[in-house]
Amino acid sequence: MPNAPDREPRRIAFEPGGPMLVEGPVEIALDDGATARSDRFVVAVCRCGRSGIYPWCDTSHRRRPRRTAAPTDGAGGGRG
Repeated sequence: MPNAPDREPRRIAFEPGGPMLVEGPVEIALDDGATARSDRFVVAVCRCGRSGIYPWCDTSHRRRPRRTAAPTDGAGGGRG
């Protein structure tokens, strides 16, 4: 596909540990032959493969904060 002289190049940015941000509109050819399209100004494309709305990012790559476990004293776990 030759570059047309009147077209500006697309800008792509990689977020450390996160998605690939692509200036839209975007059309992505998927492995199964389907096409995903977005007309948004900037599109977040999943790089981790965990997204529930793949190929788009749903922030599944973010680490979930650990819950601090309540002390187990054998007394039923209430505050006292």
